[in-house]
Amino acid sequence: MIDRVETGQARGPLTIDGAELRLVRLPLVTPFAIATGTMHEKLFPLVRLFSSGFEGVAEGVMDPLPDYLEETTAGAMDLLSTVLLPGIVGQSFANPQALARHLAPWRANHMARATVEMAFWDLWSRSLHLPLQTALGGSGDAIDVGVSLGLGPVDTTIGRVRDHLDQGYKRIKLKICKGHDIALVRAVREAFPEAKLTVDANCDYTLADSGLLAGLDDFALDYVEQPLAWDDIHDHATLQARMRTPICLDESIRTPAHARKALQSDAARVINIKVGRSGGHCSALAIHDLCAAFDVPVWCGGMLESGIGRAHNIHLSTLPNFTKPGDTSSASRYFHRDIVVEKLETVEGRMPVSKGPGTGVSLDHDFLATVSSDVRRFDR
Repeated sequence: MIDRVETGQARGPLTIDGAELRLVRLPLVTPFAIATGTMHEKLFPLVRLFSSGFEGVAEGVMDPLPDYLEETTAGAMDLLSTVLLPGIVGQSFANPQALARHLAPWRANHMARATVEMAFWDLWSRSLHLPLQTALGGSGDAIDVGVSLGLGPVDTTIGRVRDHLDQGYKRIKLKICKGHDIALVRAVREAFPEAKLTVDANCDYTLADSGLLAGLDDFALDYVEQPLAWDDIHDHATLQARMRTPICLDESIRTPAHARKALQSDAARVINIKVGRSGGHCSALAIHDLCAAFDVPVWCGGMLESGIGRAHNIHLSTLPNFTKPGDTSSASRYFHRDIVVEKLETVEGRMPVSKGPGTGVSLDHDFLATVSSDVRRFDR
């Protein structure tokens, strides 16, 4: 297996000549606290696919423990190395949709399947000498960017909000949880009456908290993200009937079918599309189109990705129904050094779209070697 792939020329279906899987560990600049816990580092599987002189790369967004969704980093490493990657090496695929159909028989494990499918999208678009955004149907040179702020003291949060508004971020998202909600939001709203403000509960509430959640209607929020259980669309529909503020679903939307049910039942008036959570770009495109048909806006959420996952998110966010700022803020907010050569940094609240074929970013191989472990290779 070679570490660096030179530009080649693809003709016809792409045959997967080989693959590489490695575990990457990146310390965070600042611990990131949400309702389910605090992260001090980003640990993720990185997949590289090789074909005809081209390379495609993607990262998994599962967590070490099943505290966001069911999948775990260890489980994904096992499934990728024993089933998913051996099952595609030596196989030919005409396009990403063909690969997605190949992976479809495996139940759930949306994040692990997304890692493979997204790497193939990068590989396929590079083979066509097209930017990923063009292959996906997007356009534009930059996207509006919001920022997500972890749990913290009220005074500290107000200072962080001020700093990020001064940097030009288009939307501020506050993490909330039981006991750290109304007072926080009131203080931030009073300090910044004109700011576009949202909150994210990461499933910390139940319908018994409907009265408290309805109290958020007083603060002119753009939406309240995932207040109830990760697997309960029905209760979100019940809650939405009790609130004026739109509910945005995140964890609940893992497939186009979930999106359809949420839209039909008015459980979501905004949807957060995380391509790595929802099975890959094919599924994300279907969710995007469903939401557009229901006249429901979408935005692209983040999972503290490195530059690889961040670049995938940026290109996806150029599709027309991504009308709300996403969580694709500057990589330097999270990492002292990224695993890509290119600097993914916002300019006055706008994130430039990386130029060149595929995601437009390239691995910093020397640094990647220092933060990698458990490297596994798969050859024909």
